[in-house]
Amino acid sequence: MAERKLKPEQSAGTVTKARTRVAQAVWLVFVVCALFLAVGALLVALDANEKNALVDFVTSGADAVDLGIFSRRNGIKEFAGSNADVKNALVNWGLGAVAYLVVGRIIDRVVRP
Repeated sequence: MAERKLKPEQSAGTVTKARTRVAQAVWLVFVVCALFLAVGALLVALDANEKNALVDFVTSGADAVDLGIFSRRNGIKEFAGSNADVKNALVNWGLGAVAYLVVGRIIDRVVRP
């Protein structure tokens, strides 16, 4: 079987398309992580039923992607007193969501041609 050789402009176009797809995939992963954190913080603030499967899925996902840095129990900022859990979730997971979006956009711009 004869091998088909790509012209240089075809090869460059293929690499450009591949880099664009990788950048889109990376951006999508970071946006999903930010959504888990933002929706998780909203569910905690609304005092959603944590026994509900969907609420548990979202808050568990947010706990997984907070990297320990933005943890609602031991994060960047810890509040005490009334509504401390809500404040911790809103501030720490909110900061985490913003950080994911910023870092994701930077990586997207580096990878994208």
